[in-house]
Amino acid sequence: MASEAHGAETGGLVFHPMDQFIVKPLFGGDEIAWYTITNVTLWMAVAVLAVIAMMVLGTSRRAMIPSRSQSVGELAYGFIYKMVEDVAGKDGLKFFPYIMTLFMFIVFANFLGLIPMSFTTTSHFAVTVVLALLVFLTVTIVGFVKNGIGFLGLFWVSSAPLPLRPILAVIELISYFVRPVSHSIRLAGNVMAGHAVIKVFAGFAAIAVVSPVSVVAITAMYGLEVLVAFIQAYVFTILTCVYLKDALHPSH
Repeated sequence: MASEAHGAETGGLVFHPMDQFIVKPLFGGDEIAWYTITNVTLWMAVAVLAVIAMMVLGTSRRAMIPSRSQSVGELAYGFIYKMVEDVAGKDGLKFFPYIMTLFMFIVFANFLGLIPMSFTTTSHFAVTVVLALLVFLTVTIVGFVKNGIGFLGLFWVSSAPLPLRPILAVIELISYFVRPVSHSIRLAGNVMAGHAVIKVFAGFAAIAVVSPVSVVAITAMYGLEVLVAFIQAYVFTILTCVYLKDALHPSH
């Protein structure tokens, strides 16, 4: 109440859109160590359990006339399978379980974050950076294991004029190492921005004059965030397939 009164007196905001992203220990205390169970830990575990519930338990009793959970599971399976095959080729299908798991975790984490009072784990760079680094390391290791020194052909644009090739090689090398940065920031940044905007409109909903406008804006933003939750999981996954294709077929 004191902070609200102070905010009203100074004309400042009485709500803080970024408070929803604060990492907090579940069992009290102020210090957070690597082993501390936090709200991030909880909602990551919930996302994993949700994936297991749909893909394992939901399809355990398969039938010719599928249940709703079986239908959703089969649609997700077919969607990612075709994506991997179309983008990375037949050789990429051996990595389908990893890519499928990656997509399902991100999409469930995104959707769970839309539940009121929940926590959006993919809004934190600590989570998305780990996911992006795992993809980067996997792709790099696969590239060298499968192609040996030939993997470096990814950075040598043989179709370009010879004097430009060294310059393009440097540019390609820089862009390759920037991949995990852009890969992680794209996901976390889009998810965080959408949730922050919803919180801003929710803060204005308490003011009688702008309340109807805020409610309409929140509804529109929430609908947009539902779409963004899926699209960002899709973009992260398809970029993973593109990077995998480069590792399997590095020559330009």
